[in-house]
Amino acid sequence: MSTAKLKESFASEAPGWNIRELQGRLVELSEPYPTASLSFAIMLVRQAQEQGYHASWISHSHSIFYPPDAHGNGVDLRNLPVLRMRDMQSACRAAEILLRSGAFHLVVADLGKHQSVSVARLAQLGALARKHEACVLFLTEKQDFEQSLGPLISMHARTSRKRTAHDDFSYWIHVLRDKHHGRPWSWQARLTGVDGYY
Repeated sequence: MSTAKLKESFASEAPGWNIRELQGRLVELSEPYPTASLSFAIMLVRQAQEQGYHASWISHSHSIFYPPDAHGNGVDLRNLPVLRMRDMQSACRAAEILLRSGAFHLVVADLGKHQSVSVARLAQLGALARKHEACVLFLTEKQDFEQSLGPLISMHARTSRKRTAHDDFSYWIHVLRDKHHGRPWSWQARLTGVDGYY
């Protein structure tokens, strides 16, 4: 699945989309067709690597990011472990193992469509994220009326995009719940397509 390349970014309200803001938290990005959320996740991976953190990517869905696009966005693929798991249980177990190691400050879990995670599992992952100052970023394919994975998600946001020119896009994060700031907020980025972008 393709991602776009960051051209510039600006926030309509503070705070913003960055690894420091999300440390120690369970975060969920939702979108019916996860084009924008995938680009925001790749953006966060690149930022984590630039700051000397280790990131990993877990997926048990049928799609995953397109490696050449991630490379074009500045991601060091040699230092990004990618795990393809057979089901939700094994994906969550992999996230737990990565967090327990203390080596990863960002774990992206691409859950795909209609997924659910138990409250007990979310509590465990949340405790590990806080202990190691890590972010667990869940990517889910959901319609706007669908709820988040659960009340233990620290930040839940919807993502969207709009083409503004032939090779230019505006991407948005609309935060619906943020337990740290107690109010909704939004963040926008202007991106350009990479080679092969649709």
